[in-house]
Amino acid sequence: MYLLPMTAPKIKVLAQRLSLLGVLALAVPAHAQTPAQPPMAVEGALQAAPDPRTAMSQTFDKDTLENGKFLWKDGATEVDRLLLRLTEQLIYAYDDDRLVAVSTVSTGRAGHETRAGNFRILAKYRRYFSKKYDNAPMPFMQQITSYGVALHAGQLPGHPASHGCIRLPYDFAAKLFDATKIGTPVQITQ
Repeated sequence: MYLLPMTAPKIKVLAQRLSLLGVLALAVPAHAQTPAQPPMAVEGALQAAPDPRTAMSQTFDKDTLENGKFLWKDGATEVDRLLLRLTEQLIYAYDDDRLVAVSTVSTGRAGHETRAGNFRILAKYRRYFSKKYDNAPMPFMQQITSYGVALHAGQLPGHPASHGCIRLPYDFAAKLFDATKIGTPVQITQ
């Protein structure tokens, strides 16, 4: 396998992006470091990427979010990455590694748990109805798995309650639908 040579700044950016995806590398190779640069561990890259809750506090001056609510940064029109934290029941939307939105969600209930992993938006439909669950409406549906798990507007009771989908507040789902593209990465963590 042949790898293209990369400069130290490019490797640092790559390490930061990988760390945001939860990928752990040990260090930047010595050949990629400039002579004046000391050995750089990925730990530095991890510190460069703020915790989503810290970013929420810094961006929106809020530490918590009431169920069914969301925050959207004025002027934000694009989202190039999503991070969903199952234990928090929160989804974070980023543009160029800057937090631009955060929302409460309701994920899969016991027996239908939303699984953690790295996904991409595979399909988008403004108006969609479930093929598995009694033709249930799924407004602003953004499919992330081949077996039907999707982000969509729905009821948020304050705890996991879906058949595996990620339910979003209606207005947030509409904004997010317009801000994402097919292929947008969606990372789901515990």
